[in-house]
Amino acid sequence: MADDSPRKISDPRKISDTRVLAALTHPLRRQILDVLEADGPATVGMLAERTGEAAGNVSHHVRVLADARLVQDVPELARDRRERWWRATSADVLWARADFQGSPADAAVADAAGSLLLDRQLAAARSWPARRAGYSAPWRELGSLSTEAWLRLSPEEAREFGAQLMALFDTWSHRAVPDDSQDRESVLVFGHVVPTAP
Repeated sequence: MADDSPRKISDPRKISDTRVLAALTHPLRRQILDVLEADGPATVGMLAERTGEAAGNVSHHVRVLADARLVQDVPELARDRRERWWRATSADVLWARADFQGSPADAAVADAAGSLLLDRQLAAARSWPARRAGYSAPWRELGSLSTEAWLRLSPEEAREFGAQLMALFDTWSHRAVPDDSQDRESVLVFGHVVPTAP
């Protein structure tokens, strides 16, 4: 069930709790969040079908996401008392490894979380050639867009660049999807701003 209504742009929820970060970055929970963000509200049964996991397992992970306030119950969609619908919370989340430096254990959780999220993003990009044949000709011709640039920035300029990049992502991810019968697919877009040497 696709949800084409625009999401309200709001200030992101800043995460500084390792339990919430662990809930956000667990592979199955991240997949559940991805399905809810891309397709809109769903029941545990629908999520189990989309993820290929057992409903009991999905139910457990949805409860963990709910405890972390990353998903919420949508009672108005239920057709009876037994049916329970879930959606991703409306607030976007934001976290930085620097916010988890209070203890070595917290820093290790943040480092692992960053690595897991990067692996997920790269896996989506790397798997495109194997998945390309399942898409229509215009998508196959488009391929996967990739760009990079070497910039000389101060920390303040890097923050400004990152804020502009996030604002662009926000504009596109919160827009109302036009009802114009165009061929649209879920598209993962990601970016990183990291100091490094060529």
